[in-house]
Amino acid sequence: MSKTTISDRFRKVDVDEYDENKFVDEEDGAENQGGPDEAEVEALLRQGNMNDALHAVLKNPPINKNHSAKERVEQLVVTVLSSFKSSDIEKAVGSLDKAGVDLLMKYIYRGFESPSDNSSAVLLQWHEKALAVGGVGSIVRVLTARKTV
Repeated sequence: MSKTTISDRFRKVDVDEYDENKFVDEEDGAENQGGPDEAEVEALLRQGNMNDALHAVLKNPPINKNHSAKERVEQLVVTVLSSFKSSDIEKAVGSLDKAGVDLLMKYIYRGFESPSDNSSAVLLQWHEKALAVGGVGSIVRVLTARKTV
């Protein structure tokens, strides 16, 4: 026979906590990210350190910030990408990790949204090299990302 229990401890367990399909929005501290240091990037460009300038401009993206900060950083990224020689693009993309290639792809697609003088040709060259390194998965991750640059 079963014993009558007066305990109600089992009622305080949150069973939704153990559900693998439960959606939780990711928060990674993006509210304090203001974008890359423009002075540092421009100084690296003047010195001719193109790879360091690329890493510096991709270091601190303004995710979920105001529109003007995103536009300012996008112009800075296009300036950095335009300063590379065509022969150096493959080596620069190869120096990035997976997250860096995905972030570069985000900026490339953002640059396609608002083309300027010769930016489309430059961005297409970068897209070709980034696709070779990141694969189609990089494009899928960029197009399905909730956080934009």
